[in-house]
Amino acid sequence: MTTFHFYQGSKPLLVSMPHVGLEIPKEIKANMTDEALSLIDTDWFIDRLYNFLVELDVSVISAKYSRYVVDLNRGRDGLSLYPGRRVTDLCPKMTFDDRALYKDKYEPEVESRTKKYWQPYHDKINEELSRIKRKFGRAMLWDAHSIKSRVPGLFDGCLPDLNLGTGNGISASHTLVEKLDGIISGSTYSSALNGRFKGGYITRHYGEPKNNIHAVQLEISQIIYMDESPNIKFQEQRANKLRPILRALIETMIE
Repeated sequence: MTTFHFYQGSKPLLVSMPHVGLEIPKEIKANMTDEALSLIDTDWFIDRLYNFLVELDVSVISAKYSRYVVDLNRGRDGLSLYPGRRVTDLCPKMTFDDRALYKDKYEPEVESRTKKYWQPYHDKINEELSRIKRKFGRAMLWDAHSIKSRVPGLFDGCLPDLNLGTGNGISASHTLVEKLDGIISGSTYSSALNGRFKGGYITRHYGEPKNNIHAVQLEISQIIYMDESPNIKFQEQRANKLRPILRALIETMIE
């Protein structure tokens, strides 16, 4: 059973999309609430938004299964990436809005889900970054995310449009980050560098600039390319405005 989609490109970059998955195994689905089955906290349409990646021929890995099954951007140890703030678990039991995912106090089987869904995704990331590093002498990782513009349970007010994260500077070189931040700052979108979203497990775990592996996360406010819940719909006009910025960022990663 394959738990992710993968394409191997010809450039020194791997793009990860850990929260685009929409599938839920039937044995898990049977214990879920109606709220959970709406998959409301998905990183909606990220693969469609980044549709130019095929043309650039970069490697891409994306999740098949929902983040409600297992969160691929959390460490298997379950440690908080944002101490003192509310965060989501490796196997979540609540939505971002604090609504139960499961009926009747059901407890997710964390160990089995980690082995079945989490580990294969990370094994593939390790394998592909190693291959890229051997071939090019460096490896670049772009972790692609999006979230509703307002999530009171996670942050106050309205999130900036584009949120670049490097674990407070530990996951990518300062030179690279300056270039990326310059592209975003020069656009018409509001932005933050290592603000509310500083990069999750994937960015912080795999980024090793001293070893020529550079990892960056971009968290996009969904309102700038789609209609948010409850009327979830991709908006091509908004997406077309955003795509040149995203493309410039990706091209900077592979230059």
